[in-house]
Amino acid sequence: MRYRAIIFDMDGTILDTLADLAASINHSLEHFGLPRRTTKEVRSFLGYGSARLVELAVPPGTPASLKEELFNYYSAYYKEHCAEATRPYPGIPELLRELREKGCFTAVVSNKPDFGVNKLCAAYFPGLFDLYCGERPGIRKKPAPDTVLEVLRKLEVSANEAVYIGDSEVDIETAANAGVDCLAVLWGFRSRSELTAAGAACPVAGVEELRERLLE
Repeated sequence: MRYRAIIFDMDGTILDTLADLAASINHSLEHFGLPRRTTKEVRSFLGYGSARLVELAVPPGTPASLKEELFNYYSAYYKEHCAEATRPYPGIPELLRELREKGCFTAVVSNKPDFGVNKLCAAYFPGLFDLYCGERPGIRKKPAPDTVLEVLRKLEVSANEAVYIGDSEVDIETAANAGVDCLAVLWGFRSRSELTAAGAACPVAGVEELRERLLE
């Protein structure tokens, strides 16, 4: 095996969460009398965590107090509705099983709130990850390397034995900051041109290609 530890982003990488995220932020915007966003717009807002999603979704000039209210409302609503339309990307559960059978550590590092990461991993990937962690108080979010380095420390794996797999410029920068290899996938929330512009040399077109790169 080329790597001992395979670390995945969640949204847009192992799970297609876009429909539930878009529905939740639009429900929250409507609740406060604010205009809805298109799914395409929501897709472009993702990657930097829930607070940033709210910041980008509200109209310019929205008072800070209203943004805070909306963030709290959205967080509570999404917690209850995060698994309605969300599904694993085809082939991902099978790939995870194969990686584990071959002795790899597997983990998730995401900017999604930690409750969401825990709930969705338990629902869709039971027993398929050694560790998973999301956004938590007191630890910097991606693209800071903190959560990736925490996973490596707990798994007792060095950076040159690990790879981080994601679908956005945030993930590419996170991997660079952590000193680990990166594979950027094309089935998520960013286009090939966006990933290439962010420094992805050869984005991965499908899960079978990802499997080949990891198991080569």
